[in-house]
Amino acid sequence: MCGIAATWGRQSNGKVRSMMATMTHRGPDADGTFHAAGGQAALGHTRLSIMDPRGGQQPIVSGDGRRALAANGEIYNYPDVRPELERRHRFRTSSDSEAILHLYEEYGTELVHHLDGMWAFALLDDDDLVVARDPIGIKPLYYGERDGELVFGSELKSLAGQAEDVREFPPGTLFHSEHGWETFYEVPDLPSEEDSVESWIRAIRRGMEDCVAKQKMSDVPVGAFLSGGLDSSILAALLRRYNDNLHTFAVGIEGSGDLEAARVVAEHLDTIHHEHVITREEIAEHLPEIVWHLESFDQDLVRSAVPTYFTARMAREHVTVILTGEGADELFAGYDYHKDIPDEDRLRQELRRSVGALHNVNLQRVDRMTMAHSLEGRPPFLDNAVIELAQRVPARLKLPEGGPEKWILRKAFEDLLPEDIVWRKKAQFDQGTGMTEVAAEVASAAMSDAGEDAHRARFPHERLRSTEECYYHRLLVDAFEDPDPVLANVGRWTDRPSDLASVV
Repeated sequence: MCGIAATWGRQSNGKVRSMMATMTHRGPDADGTFHAAGGQAALGHTRLSIMDPRGGQQPIVSGDGRRALAANGEIYNYPDVRPELERRHRFRTSSDSEAILHLYEEYGTELVHHLDGMWAFALLDDDDLVVARDPIGIKPLYYGERDGELVFGSELKSLAGQAEDVREFPPGTLFHSEHGWETFYEVPDLPSEEDSVESWIRAIRRGMEDCVAKQKMSDVPVGAFLSGGLDSSILAALLRRYNDNLHTFAVGIEGSGDLEAARVVAEHLDTIHHEHVITREEIAEHLPEIVWHLESFDQDLVRSAVPTYFTARMAREHVTVILTGEGADELFAGYDYHKDIPDEDRLRQELRRSVGALHNVNLQRVDRMTMAHSLEGRPPFLDNAVIELAQRVPARLKLPEGGPEKWILRKAFEDLLPEDIVWRKKAQFDQGTGMTEVAAEVASAAMSDAGEDAHRARFPHERLRSTEECYYHRLLVDAFEDPDPVLANVGRWTDRPSDLASVV
């Protein structure tokens, strides 16, 4: 995992270096820059070494010096595409990212259709700049403009003060400096298919097994977040097959349900388990840093970011890559409000919509909290093949009338996990860790009535839902000299279609 920066349109001077300085946490192992011969474009890269730790420095430059690449993420089909590419291209590293460069030399901008993974990249081809982001937006990317110069960066904080009209680079999108913007992917709108329960169980099981086998790719240690919920437990069970010394990680307030459930799973799977009991004092101390990294004040997002931050901090002491369960609830109907959608087709549509909206809520949380500790997070449930498979599963098998949420997913893995874990009631991460009440208490203690009134008066246009959210908003404003680019891009959990307003 890394941080990338790019400029295009005029003499870049030291802008790329300045942007990189705000993202050293994304790539503490190395950094590098590349300037186009004409001086009108530049790339910057901060590196967290995952594949080819010794030789995979970026930007990666072509043999003739005309092209250069800065990439963030992992290309999971790299082992499959490299042998064919080696027939016509000389690889200078064993890094999966180098495949992007040679796929571009083969297919031009059509290369995006040959990539399987999570990624954002900027590629210079002489004076042309090509920038793209993975289909779901697992890896972050933002852009802005100032005085005719386009600026791109992995985090909003890298663009604050460097560009105006800062926006999120859309998932599944490619930009070419000569040809403009192109959308190359949308979450598929596939009709459900009729098949037997047994067939769907086999398909889901096989799909997740294949995905985890692919995403365990790494030249550094890989572990798993383990909340004791269904999604993380499935991933830990599948990853355990490949790792006799699998490290798993759980956090929570003293006595929280996640800590106890995670112990049960870890003992069942015989993992090397680590846990951390979070205190109110720790939360209060680290909240300003968490909000700065998160780049959001959304109440629900901050609550779930707090345990993610502490889990990532603990995990980084033992591993460099972590598997996480994001996406399973959106694919298999795991939230309480899904039960209030009476129409099966409308539920199918809502699940599709929510998968497409993950990029600036849950995926942003996972990326920022893991990267705050230079840890790479991978969400196997959001593999393109798994998304397409889940789209075809009838909604009534995901959420049967009177049955538990994610029913078909539970059935697919009930033989791998303890029964009380498979059928454990869904608890959102902030609830299961005990964070919901504690975060509100910490915020209320820090925010006086007068302070809340003054802050709300200063930002009357913001939809601040509570004293707690007002406090997070104040932390975010105070964290940046120029907070406007960050505030303008905050995703909200409350952003739902109007026809679902009554069920959310």
